[in-house]
Amino acid sequence: MQVQVNTDDNIQGGDSLAQWVRDEAGSRLARFREHITRLEVFLTDVDGAKSGVNDKRCRLEARVANRQPVTVTADADKMHDAFIAAGDKLARALDADLGRVKDRHGRDTIRAAQE
Repeated sequence: MQVQVNTDDNIQGGDSLAQWVRDEAGSRLARFREHITRLEVFLTDVDGAKSGVNDKRCRLEARVANRQPVTVTADADKMHDAFIAAGDKLARALDADLGRVKDRHGRDTIRAAQE
């Protein structure tokens, strides 16, 4: 799984933040590793230089093999909290999306991508 981290000009952290995001994404989404080809992480400060409530935003876009991309967004006071919340949302969304591919007995369903 390739992880690409994008930040705006108001986010501090540089390479250390990007490495932390890659490590956290790898551990939190490990069970989806065979399905996700690329994970794009967008970290932004909504208010820019001003301080405010829930002004840090994290958007995660998972590119899933043979499926449509899955995107989630979370806002929080701290970038760490926004990333963790978005990661939890993404895990739930991937569970729901990939769960539709198999029926309750583990067999492929008609919802599986036709190639």
